[in-house]
Amino acid sequence: MRLAREGIREMAVGTMVLGLLGVAAWIWFWPAAVPCAVVWVWLIAFFRDPQRTPTCKPGEFCSPADGTVTEITPLEHDPDVGGPALRIGIFLSLFNVHANRSPCAARVCSIRYEPGKFLDARHPDSGRLNEANTLILEPHGGLRGPVVVRQVAGKVARRIICHAGVGTRLEAGERFGMIKFGSRTELILPAEGSESVVTIGQKVVAGITIIARQASPKLVEAETTDQPMLSLER
Repeated sequence: MRLAREGIREMAVGTMVLGLLGVAAWIWFWPAAVPCAVVWVWLIAFFRDPQRTPTCKPGEFCSPADGTVTEITPLEHDPDVGGPALRIGIFLSLFNVHANRSPCAARVCSIRYEPGKFLDARHPDSGRLNEANTLILEPHGGLRGPVVVRQVAGKVARRIICHAGVGTRLEAGERFGMIKFGSRTELILPAEGSESVVTIGQKVVAGITIIARQASPKLVEAETTDQPMLSLER
């Protein structure tokens, strides 16, 4: 099992502490060592970092995180998008893979860190009030932008990691960061031509599950004119 390098310190410290407790418990009363072993297995599994092969087709956005869809909200105005937007929020539990991946092929235009609170990541105000790291992406392949991905800390998660920098070019499904221990990830798209293809409560997998689609600019243009589609394809 591939493990995330961001968790080396936690795994090393956890192995040492839990190992000592487990040995002491085994000497004192061996069944007491079982919880130590269970916690150690969970700690190692938390930092698993599986290889993913993206499945995005043109016009599609893959999930930027593993977890459960907890929000699909049309926004009248999003300052990063610069107009009406669609926000999809994903809650990452303590048992999900916590690596974040790019929802599409794009270039990172800007990154903004925002200090804040540590509300439960399922709280409706967590995306607005919690500590967060916002990536604004310029999508490739004719997709409308900007595309916004927000890494939001939760009640337990207290460390956001982002390896991408301004100017970094990311492929769809490419890993760019991680949030340690329970968190929230948001995908915000321009409202025009964008639609969610997931539902509240649906489980999603980063880089694999398609969570939104965007109509081709040519198709949108065709809907606003009387010209036949054939003439647009020439």
